[in-house]
Amino acid sequence: MVDAGKRSVMGVLVDVIDYDAAVAKVFAAAQQQRPFILTALAVHGVMTGVSDRRHNARLNAFDVIVPDGQPVRWALNLLHQAELREWVSGPELTHRVLWRAATEELPVYLYGSTQRTVARLAGALTRTVPTLRIAGAEPSRFRDAEPGEYARIAERVNASGARLVLVGLGCPRQESFVHAMRPLLAMPLLAVGAAFDYHAGLLSYAPRWMQRNGLAWMWRLVLEPRRLWRRYLILGPRYLVRLSAQKVGLWEPPVPVPSHRPAEPAPV
Repeated sequence: MVDAGKRSVMGVLVDVIDYDAAVAKVFAAAQQQRPFILTALAVHGVMTGVSDRRHNARLNAFDVIVPDGQPVRWALNLLHQAELREWVSGPELTHRVLWRAATEELPVYLYGSTQRTVARLAGALTRTVPTLRIAGAEPSRFRDAEPGEYARIAERVNASGARLVLVGLGCPRQESFVHAMRPLLAMPLLAVGAAFDYHAGLLSYAPRWMQRNGLAWMWRLVLEPRRLWRRYLILGPRYLVRLSAQKVGLWEPPVPVPSHRPAEPAPV
């Protein structure tokens, strides 16, 4: 089990952590019924924090940020000699969390994406994890939250009997959402993004060799070129330039500062 704390990747505090440690932290919080927020950040998520200082402060208030993808793992190893042997994929982490939740009989709440995706996800999970208890499933509204709306969502989650929440809103909306919800729910909230689509059967995984060589982004780009071309063809090179500059000392990222104040406006 690897849990060596947080390290700055271009000013975003990413955890040097593996699957076992991340899952253990999630269920420690669930068992103790305390607030806890986690997100799985790939290159896009890190670069969103680099370009938006307010969002950077929100990210740095997360309990755990797992390195989702080879490029973020490589950054931890390059900048901090972390010797991290594997990245922590959001879909795989979701899979492990769901099986543990089923084993411990902890009900799960699903929040985000579209009605179609959430319905397919709930159905798929009842087949793949048959003992899992899904306390509730609620799609995104794809708009900014109205006054008091976070409190109403928290009421629904608590009334369902859920002990942890999986959130699939896409980056950076999901990070803003779970950050805002943290003071309202005494349970883990995990921002897992595309894991909803993968587990619902709407996205296929990149071949393992592409994942090992940091090319999973290319697979996603082929599958969704119109939606993702800007993310990968513009942000990817910027990530490499910033990472190289930080490594050789030509650029010093801002000192990471956490913020526990909810974003306004933020999405639901």
